[in-house]
Amino acid sequence: MDNIVTFSITVFTGFFAITNPISNMTVFLSLTRGEDRKTKQDINKRANITAFTIVTVFILLGKFIFELFNISIPAFKITGGILIFFIGFEMLQSKKSNVKHIKNVDEDENIAISPLAIPILAGPGTIVTAMNFVSNAKPLHIILVIGIFGFMSILTYITFSLSNFVVKVVGNNVISVIGKIMGLIIAIIGTGMVITGIKLAFNLIVQ
Repeated sequence: MDNIVTFSITVFTGFFAITNPISNMTVFLSLTRGEDRKTKQDINKRANITAFTIVTVFILLGKFIFELFNISIPAFKITGGILIFFIGFEMLQSKKSNVKHIKNVDEDENIAISPLAIPILAGPGTIVTAMNFVSNAKPLHIILVIGIFGFMSILTYITFSLSNFVVKVVGNNVISVIGKIMGLIIAIIGTGMVITGIKLAFNLIVQ
């Protein structure tokens, strides 16, 4: 039971740091500027449903993808860890990650799908984090990861719905500080993945 609780807390912390709904409120506001309330809510809902669907597919088909492309778990953890560390490092420097964000948005493009769902909410970092949690995992853990990401999607939806109010009350400076803290957590998670990958590669720990 303790292992399940610890695992759930770890998964939630990882997803919260990588999806970062508080920091991404400003992104949501900038992308939906000028839209009426109903349109914003429609975009918000569609983006979160799309992100949840994408991540769930990768969680369920992760092992199949590994086998199809002959990807080893150690190689995945090392490469994914480096990618996640890079995202966190850029957040610590108050930069928008080139991995997670795109610079220009076509006004005619459905922003709920891109860039909001992909790559902001369900970018490479989120997918790698999700697949890392379920690599070599039991069915119960896979269900937990899907459920926790589903909860994160609901939390993100609520956060985006309250974005105008929260930004006015909290201020951009506080949101910036939170973003840096999330960046530090992401970098630590990435480092941990690299260390685990190296240990697995050299049989230093039992898989």
